[in-house]
Amino acid sequence: MTDDKDVLRDVWFGRIPTCFTLYQDEITEREAEPYYLLLPRVSYLTLVTDKVKKHFQKVMRQEDISEIWFEYEGTPLKWHYPIGLLFDLLASSSALPWNITVHFKSFPEKDLLHCPSKDAIEAHFMSCMKEADALKHKSQVINEMQKKDHKQLWMGLQNDRFDQFWAINRKLMEYPAEENGFRYIPFRIYQVTAVWVGIQRFQASEEESEDEEFLATLTGGERSGKARKQWTQ
Repeated sequence: MTDDKDVLRDVWFGRIPTCFTLYQDEITEREAEPYYLLLPRVSYLTLVTDKVKKHFQKVMRQEDISEIWFEYEGTPLKWHYPIGLLFDLLASSSALPWNITVHFKSFPEKDLLHCPSKDAIEAHFMSCMKEADALKHKSQVINEMQKKDHKQLWMGLQNDRFDQFWAINRKLMEYPAEENGFRYIPFRIYQVTAVWVGIQRFQASEEESEDEEFLATLTGGERSGKARKQWTQ
């Protein structure tokens, strides 16, 4: 039987062959050659932006360059979605390489959030980790970590270092033997288009009555059974 670490490595080292092409209406001093990368599925487009930008800046005037953004077949790509998720949602049935169009003008304000720096994606990533640990361990594990542990977790992802990342992430994936599992299993639901509003009702069982306050905290102060949580894409 395959060891868990082998499975984790296979997931971590999953790659998507990708071709970045400059949008045809961008002003260039000479023809822009496509740029090819093997993108890690578990990473974010923001973490490869510098490489892509550096490649296309060679054929563009500085005054023609503003905020970079990416698009696939008319759909702007959200920088806070993992690369593998974007591919699976939008292009999983397409032939490889994945063809992504690069823009330096006309930022789609209605479709995308601005990402001023890598600090923004780091903050988003750590927020997701904290939300998940709140459900799994009442935030005990993430809160007991030092700042350097949080930084190592992020740097492992940013630099594509499996061992560096999992040395810390392993703590978030463990639970005491007497508990026989996590308190709750965190998950997210994504859809391709429009805005989706989902209502989830939390109902504590008699055995979980001590979690009443925790559930109320998660849902903005309402008691379980009446608690509702809203997500938007």
